[in-house]
Amino acid sequence: MKYDFDKNISRENTNCVKYDIREEYFGNKEVMPMWVADMDFETPGFIRKAIIKRAKHPIYGYTIRGEGFYTSIINWMKKRHSWDVNKDWISFAPGIVPAINMAVLAFTKPGDKVIIQPPVYHPFFYAIKDHKREILENNLIHENGKYTIDYKDFEDKAKEASVFILCHPHNPVGRLWKRDELKQIIDICSKNNVLIFSDEIHSDLILVDRPHIPLLKLAEKHSNIISFYAPSKTFNLAGLSTSFLIIPDKKLKNIYESFMNSLHISMGNIFGLVALEAAYNDGEDWLARLLKYLNSNLDFLISFIKKNIPEIKVIKPEATYLVWLDFGQLKLKDKELRSFIIEEAGLGFNDGPGFGQSGSGFQRINIALPRKRLKKALKKLEAAIIKIR
Repeated sequence: MKYDFDKNISRENTNCVKYDIREEYFGNKEVMPMWVADMDFETPGFIRKAIIKRAKHPIYGYTIRGEGFYTSIINWMKKRHSWDVNKDWISFAPGIVPAINMAVLAFTKPGDKVIIQPPVYHPFFYAIKDHKREILENNLIHENGKYTIDYKDFEDKAKEASVFILCHPHNPVGRLWKRDELKQIIDICSKNNVLIFSDEIHSDLILVDRPHIPLLKLAEKHSNIISFYAPSKTFNLAGLSTSFLIIPDKKLKNIYESFMNSLHISMGNIFGLVALEAAYNDGEDWLARLLKYLNSNLDFLISFIKKNIPEIKVIKPEATYLVWLDFGQLKLKDKELRSFIIEEAGLGFNDGPGFGQSGSGFQRINIALPRKRLKKALKKLEAAIIKIR
């Protein structure tokens, strides 16, 4: 089957977050947007076909999750991650961010302390602050273009924390955590009775020649780990609000599901359920081709910046289609950098400080778009930087 990742598709005037709120977010409706973490590629045809087939039935009433929902997840985890998942471990969620917020509310109380690892996905901050929990920042160490974990600081903070939210793989720095790194995290949290929420939404988008290791697969016991998954990043399905948690521990699973049921949001979206099954049942070939294209986009970006804009340093991601760029050599304050990129380059990136103060001087960009448009964006950035050299 042919998949055309070079196809240019207009998303304007479709109530698209990335395109249709540019003026509200950037103050400029003409910027080329490379911020929101969804792809400018077509959702795979086999998923659209499955949705259309279901849509032809004239009634969209209350629905259940059939056996296919569970078997598709179980089979995908086995194929992609060599991991045997039990049906009884799987819980539904209407999105990863809602699930993390629900988990914070279900497993902590106001005033409890939660560890995160900035620079990190900004909704983690809100999931803690908005519910009157306290953030403990275990800032990643940035040396020679690579990020690692400060384990001494992590262990110190684990002594007073209730929960640790792990970004695995990490957004925005693109780290695919290794076995020994994950094992240290598990051991420290286990010793200090810290519950781990492991956000593994990017786990299918691996750009290097080593596998993603599900945290639960590595753990000797499961009593302090909840893992969060979704097909949304992998197959461009974010608008269908369908994800799932894997919770082997029965007590933890009951607590989470009781909280979700109390909010009456456990039914799910008919078309999201259909899309998940189609994605996990038929998506391997499409994903292989996507990863090849993303890797070629990444190679192009690295080569272009090294040759034409050496002032910018690329933190090469090991996973995700998001790239963390270091603009520190420009010596611009964060507000100046944001204004420069928007007004002079005409581009819409994610501002580094939104991922924590350790994101100062950085910007996050999304390279899941046709190559011609990626090239156009980089040329716009180059032209702007030439003016201030």
